[in-house]
Amino acid sequence: MDNDLTRRTFLGVAGITAATAALPAGSTAAAQDNAPPAKPMKIVGIACSPRQGQSTAAALQVCLEAARQVDPANIEIELIELAGKKINGAVAAGVPLAEGEVDDFPALVPKMADPRVAGIVIATPVYFANMSSLCKAFLERWMAFRKDDFSLANKVAGVLAVGGSRNGGAELTIQSVQAALFSQELIVVGESRPTAHFGPVVWNQSDRKVTDDEIGMTATKALGRRVAEVAQRLHSC
Repeated sequence: MDNDLTRRTFLGVAGITAATAALPAGSTAAAQDNAPPAKPMKIVGIACSPRQGQSTAAALQVCLEAARQVDPANIEIELIELAGKKINGAVAAGVPLAEGEVDDFPALVPKMADPRVAGIVIATPVYFANMSSLCKAFLERWMAFRKDDFSLANKVAGVLAVGGSRNGGAELTIQSVQAALFSQELIVVGESRPTAHFGPVVWNQSDRKVTDDEIGMTATKALGRRVAEVAQRLHSC
């Protein structure tokens, strides 16, 4: 595999710019040119629902568990919920935080740009056929990674959406999130066979658990496997 591709796949987070706001000392990793990725590799899931521990997080956990099962000895997973976190999307446009304003985005930067992280899965609820406002603000702040020499480049990424209707705009939501991921030079994948489409659409029915959606869970597990399998192929290069 091309050395430049290998280098950028697992680049560290040194030099995260002021767009992220100041990070605590020692919170960034040094870039490692042409170094093999550390093992075990890691897949991180970000639940972008304002409702902590609910349907979006539950579906994402299923996805991550399926990813881990591809190779339990060599794949670690982590689920991060944005619920309760303060993320100001305007910072990406150069608008400074107000005096005393709390912002939780900088603490998430090293978790995603860690050289061990080979895959990222974004899960969002569907609101009016699009991602949550929390997800949008979170992705806007990813401008920091572009300024840091595209430090997420060549990691594998997937998207799942959770909505109250099977045809209520979930696929539009997935494609909207994917468009932001493409802008980071991430390797964006959909779920694997047998479904093999854009990404899982999970139906959140009020009278049932989200994990009872058999169709949605089949696609959710397929996405986890696909992210892990593609990440492993890159890992072995």
